[in-house]
Amino acid sequence: MLQPVILCGGEGTRLWPLSRTLYPKQFIEVSEGRVLFADAVSRCMSLPEAAEPIVVCNTEHRFLVAEQLRKLGTSGRMVLEPFGRNTAPAAAVAALMEHAGDPVLLVMPADHSIADGEAFARAVALGYERAAQGRFVCFGVVPDHPHTGYGYIRKGHPASEGVFAVDSFVEKPEREVAEEYLKSGEYLWNSGIFLFKASSYLDALATHAPGILKSCRTAVDNSYRDLDFIRLGEEEFGQCPSDSIDYAVMEKVDGIEVVPIDMAWRDLGSWKSLHDMHPSDEAGNSLLGDVVAEDTGNCYVRSSGRLVVTLGLRDTTVVETSDAVFVAANDKLDNMKSVIRRLKDAGRPETEAHKIVYRPWGSFESIAADGRFQVKRIIVKPGEVLSLQKHFHRAEHWVVVKGTARIVNGDNESILCEDESTYIPLGNIHRLENPGKIPLELIEVQTGSYLGEDDIVRLEDKYKR
Repeated sequence: MLQPVILCGGEGTRLWPLSRTLYPKQFIEVSEGRVLFADAVSRCMSLPEAAEPIVVCNTEHRFLVAEQLRKLGTSGRMVLEPFGRNTAPAAAVAALMEHAGDPVLLVMPADHSIADGEAFARAVALGYERAAQGRFVCFGVVPDHPHTGYGYIRKGHPASEGVFAVDSFVEKPEREVAEEYLKSGEYLWNSGIFLFKASSYLDALATHAPGILKSCRTAVDNSYRDLDFIRLGEEEFGQCPSDSIDYAVMEKVDGIEVVPIDMAWRDLGSWKSLHDMHPSDEAGNSLLGDVVAEDTGNCYVRSSGRLVVTLGLRDTTVVETSDAVFVAANDKLDNMKSVIRRLKDAGRPETEAHKIVYRPWGSFESIAADGRFQVKRIIVKPGEVLSLQKHFHRAEHWVVVKGTARIVNGDNESILCEDESTYIPLGNIHRLENPGKIPLELIEVQTGSYLGEDDIVRLEDKYKR
């Protein structure tokens, strides 16, 4: 059996301001209608005789994962990490959960762009035969230019048809070295996708990273069900060392093999990678959204809503969202992490979430705010209900603009239709529900001395938050 494991952690800070802590790059639309996580799930579902995927993700992203799986018509198994601990522990958790059946695990990140699904499936079939015999298999992409942002794999002697021994793993090279790699034909980009039996990986961890194995085993032993999710033991997983599969296992075990794949592949971890992926005009510009570019060349310009106009711009990245505008020289994009660190240190909320925040029941968007008031647009999906709750520091006014709302307000329950409103006094127990067949939209006006999202006391919640 082939068991896909999709690693869905990470914040994607280099794609800020589109990628945020609570809405990272694997869930954003990298192009119209295209979400990287959904692409990864679809690739797994198209592989012959593959089981439904195991998705290992951060607990804060669980409902984003569940919604994408629902749209694709699959359930999978969703394993929640209380803390990010890199790829080696995530794969260990999946291997421990599957050790009884000892399948071949296909471990892959959620944020890769793979254009040729058939080439990928052929490569997986080749690697599966080797991994089923207990070998470790990685996938190397045939490079088409001297990329300095990827690690490389040097091919060794042929191991079987279409499979080679790994001579060595190489860190991200300087430009001149990458050019030599490309000319030699001996080097492949390290895709970070792996095949191995669950037992083989656990045995390798026992030898080379026993601390990871011990912590993950106790975290799995103390895991529990929460709705459709599997929560790992928080204290036990928190003690786990952080390391990648490459460093913890692949660079230490013997007999590693690589399957070369000649296909369009990108690790979409930077604005440059998105620029390279998107079609460009005759001046080398990738323009997305409401953009007008005049006398502009080799630029990536993206609008999420407002009109963006450029004039006389060269070699620049411009990204507009509802609450932030990012402008950078292309040759400075490698400094993104330091910029994001500075914003986080300053406590800027723009690093955490967008103005539109997604919840399992729908979404809310902050429209306007000042010291003692805030206006939100709330959308509740058909049949969904918010928690029964109260606030200590704010009152709320609700106006229904579309659909039908069932409202609990203190001891009263009522139905509100379009153009009707209600007032929730400070401290009143209340709940909002959409009993209809279409999305419920309402405008909420909050007033009070404190308007933070943590001023919520939940008395009942179907999502167990």
